[in-house]
Amino acid sequence: MHIVTIGKYTALEAVRTRVPATVLLMLFVLLGASLFIRELAVTEAARFQIGFYAASARLCAVFIAGLYVLASVTREFNDKGLEVLLALDVPRSHYICGKLAGFMLTAGGIAVLLSLPLWALAPAGAVGLWTASLAVELALVTALALFCIVTFSQLLPAAGFVTAFYLLARSLTAMRLMSANPVTGQDTLSHQVTRGLVEGLSYLMPALDRWTETAWLVNAAPDLSVLPGIAVQGVIYIGLLIAATLFDFYRRSL
Repeated sequence: MHIVTIGKYTALEAVRTRVPATVLLMLFVLLGASLFIRELAVTEAARFQIGFYAASARLCAVFIAGLYVLASVTREFNDKGLEVLLALDVPRSHYICGKLAGFMLTAGGIAVLLSLPLWALAPAGAVGLWTASLAVELALVTALALFCIVTFSQLLPAAGFVTAFYLLARSLTAMRLMSANPVTGQDTLSHQVTRGLVEGLSYLMPALDRWTETAWLVNAAPDLSVLPGIAVQGVIYIGLLIAATLFDFYRRSL
C-alpha cells in the first residue's frame, strides 16, 4: 500500500512540476528542427527527418528523465521531507520502490509523448518497437539516477556518474571494435590490458547502443524477438540497481 501511494504521488509531482509540458515543448522544438533538416536534404528527405528526430528525441528523453529523478530526490533531501515520511513508520524499502515506480511511470509517459510524431512518419510496427525499447531504457536510467543520488547525496556528482555510465554503455561496442583491430601496437602490454578492460566492461554493462536504434525506423524493422532480450536485460540491471540502492539507503543514518 505504501509503495502504491508513494508511486502515485511521485507521478503527480512530475505533472505538477510541468514535466509533461517540458516534454511537449521539446517535442515541438525537435519536430520543427526535423522539418528544417527535411527541407535541407536533397534526397531521402523523410529518412533524414525521421533519423534526426528519433536520435534527438532519445537523448532528450534520457536527459529529462534522469534530471527529473535527481532534482526530485535532491529536493526531498534538502526539504527534510524524507525524514518526515520515514518518521511515519514507512519502511525504507517501500520508499525506494515507491519512488522508483513513480519515476518509471513518468519515464514511460515521456517515451510515449516523444514517440507521437513518429507514428505519422514511420511504420507503426517499427515505432511501437522503438517506443517500448525507449521506455525500458528510460526505466533503467531512472533506476540508475535514483541509485546515484541516494549514494552521492549531491546533484553534481550524481549527474556526472549517470552521464558517464550512459555514454560508456552507448559506446562500448565501438570501443570493442577499436581495441580488437588497432592500427598499431597490437602486441603491446598496454593494448592487451586495455582490451581486457573493455571486454570485461562489455560483460558488466548493458549494450545500450543496441537498444532504441534509429535504424529500426529508417530501415527495415527488426524482428519482435529483440524486445524480450532488451526487457530481460532491463529487468536484470534495474533489479541490481534497486538492490544496491536499498543496501546503501539502509546503512545510512538519517
